[in-house]
Amino acid sequence: MVSCSSSSHVPRWLEVLLSEKFYNACIIHEEAKKNEKNVYCLDCCVSLCPHCLPPHRSHRLLQIRRYVYHDVIKLDDATKLIDCALVQSYTTNSAKVVFLNQRAQTRSFRGSGNFCNTCDRSLQEPYQFCSISCKINYILRTKGGLSGYLFECNYLPFSGLEDGSIMTPDSVLEPAGSNRTSSGSGGCAGGGVDVRAFACTATTEVVRKKRSGGAAFRGACRPACSPVSEISVGLMNRRKGTPQRAPLY
Repeated sequence: MVSCSSSSHVPRWLEVLLSEKFYNACIIHEEAKKNEKNVYCLDCCVSLCPHCLPPHRSHRLLQIRRYVYHDVIKLDDATKLIDCALVQSYTTNSAKVVFLNQRAQTRSFRGSGNFCNTCDRSLQEPYQFCSISCKINYILRTKGGLSGYLFECNYLPFSGLEDGSIMTPDSVLEPAGSNRTSSGSGGCAGGGVDVRAFACTATTEVVRKKRSGGAAFRGACRPACSPVSEISVGLMNRRKGTPQRAPLY
């Protein structure tokens, strides 16, 4: 969040974006389903729920996503508005995202390594900021203004809310460029197998075969076994004889 002392140097749309509370229920559509405010209108400087969108369709709309209980936006969208160089990005659902605001941390000491220039959060090289607000605060503190760091964006494409935009709270942060996918991802990177998709495909195939022909399906599912030999049959059918008592001496 941008500090109050420097808010006069921040445009209204950015000040509201970094201070707004997203994913709260919309009071206008409190009785409707899926009424969380997860869209931001840059022209009106207001957060919107999906039911509020129709009057704002011609405006610049920014989708806000939720990642480990914090607000993020796509890096592609952020770079149209702000210079995001040296802000650490993360990959989730095959898209790079950046945090809007810094996150609380419990670490009370600063050891060796690379850290955010504003909040001292540990970062990977060569990043210097953990969030957009951290970079904005640093620029205001060292440069005195945001001239040259904000871009004029007259058109921000918005095709509608994407499926999977709300990520699971237990997602693991993945640095940009990692070959692993986060737990909230629906696909697999690096040629991996999507276990959930494989399970669904297998289940569908079983149901389809059962419906098409029960007898043929049962025969196909039986394991292939070699014919039972006559010796095996004899051994299975042979009964034990009367036990013989040992002679007494």
